Amino acid sequence: MLWSPAFSMRRAISSWPKTSRVSSVVCKTRPKPRRPGSARRFFASLSKRFWSGRSESSFATPFRHPDPTPQVIHCVGGLVSPLLANIALSVLDEHFAKEWAAFGDSSARYYRRSKGKATYKIVRYADDFVVMVAGTRAHAEQLRAEVAAVLAPMGLRLSETKTKVCHIDEGFDFLGFHIQRRRKRGTNKRAVYTYPSKKALLRILDKVRVLTRRGSHRTLTVLLHRLNRVLRGWCNYFRHGVSAATFGYLGAQAWRRVTHWLRKRHPRSTWADLRRRYLPGWRPTEGEVTLFNPATVSVSRYRYRGTAIPSPWSREATGSVV
Repeated sequence: MLWSPAFSMRRAISSWPKTSRVSSVVCKTRPKPRRPGSARRFFASLSKRFWSGRSESSFATPFRHPDPTPQVIHCVGGLVSPLLANIALSVLDEHFAKEWAAFGDSSARYYRRSKGKATYKIVRYADDFVVMVAGTRAHAEQLRAEVAAVLAPMGLRLSETKTKVCHIDEGFDFLGFHIQRRRKRGTNKRAVYTYPSKKALLRILDKVRVLTRRGSHRTLTVLLHRLNRVLRGWCNYFRHGVSAATFGYLGAQAWRRVTHWLRKRHPRSTWADLRRRYLPGWRPTEGEVTLFNPATVSVSRYRYRGTAIPSPWSREATGSVV
């Protein structure tokens, strides 16, 4: 089997193995990826089925919850929502695993493609997934209908706004990254690159803008503490992509917003006074706290390891100490 139902819970706790898996598959087979995004009304449909006990599926429980609405509200965006997604969408993993097993080995798959037939794989993280197709656009459209048919018995349907068919050269967004095949600079070779998406960049810039509003913080120290946490977390998530230029841009925008905050906070101070007091080395500083510079984050490619990632469940099964 290509994917086990518990793959996302055991070996892909973070999203890096998933994005690197997409790049790895695309580089090897040069497929046409298609991303059906989040299943529409996923958590509402699943939670009502889980709590009401009206369904004969494996999600039903022997009791009836008087009002499932609060449970639906609290599960969306919480810790339980990825778990529910993995439970419900495991049928999708099993479906594509059976299809992949039917394709046979690499020679059989190559022969299949030579006859004009498609081969495909799925990469899923919670309720977001990509189906990568080595074939034509018509094959991808057929798979779109096939995915919808698999999800229908679960009471789910694909989101029309988040589902699209595209070529790898056009690129697509997945888990905050933009994955696209482009020409490698200085050569005629083509490679698959993983960038922070424009939507993710706009979100972090909006957070920086909100944090640096005038009057939001009493001192520069408080502002830097809160801003540094946001910048570090965002950079740590995207450090395994082609993010050096993005980190430099983000650092410049954060520096500009903080210096603007200082000018508004001290309208009677000159630039010379502000630099002497708050900008040693041109970095906003107060006490021992200095504005974090995203450009200093080292960028390294995450190497896909697949099943080589150790699983705590397998160690427990063999009786070893975790």
